[in-house]
Amino acid sequence: MISLTFLISEAYAMGPPPGGGGGQGGGDPITAFLPLILIFGIFYFLLIRPQQKKQKQHQEFVNNLQKGMEVVTSGGIIGKITGVTDEVVTLEIADKVRIKVVKNQIAGKPVKGDKAAAKS
Repeated sequence: MISLTFLISEAYAMGPPPGGGGGQGGGDPITAFLPLILIFGIFYFLLIRPQQKKQKQHQEFVNNLQKGMEVVTSGGIIGKITGVTDEVVTLEIADKVRIKVVKNQIAGKPVKGDKAAAKS
């Protein structure tokens, strides 16, 4: 059998750090978690809160849909609302061409500079 002891170096215990102190004492746990709390706070104010605000505005817009409004769907279809129920919106996308769309798929109002919105 071949001995592989030449590949293993000897391990020595670390001595105390220079200047005394004796290693890690029982530090303040709040100080240990402070960076984590700070990161969570930054994520909340930069990502979570704006997303919740945007979602709330979209829900208000969807709840206030009315007949005659011009809207764009999440698929990019622009049309005029001809009927609204609790779950479904009927859009007229061309003369006598109507489609039914689930209310939550209404993305918003069309962009004013959009050429397709100007033609309808």
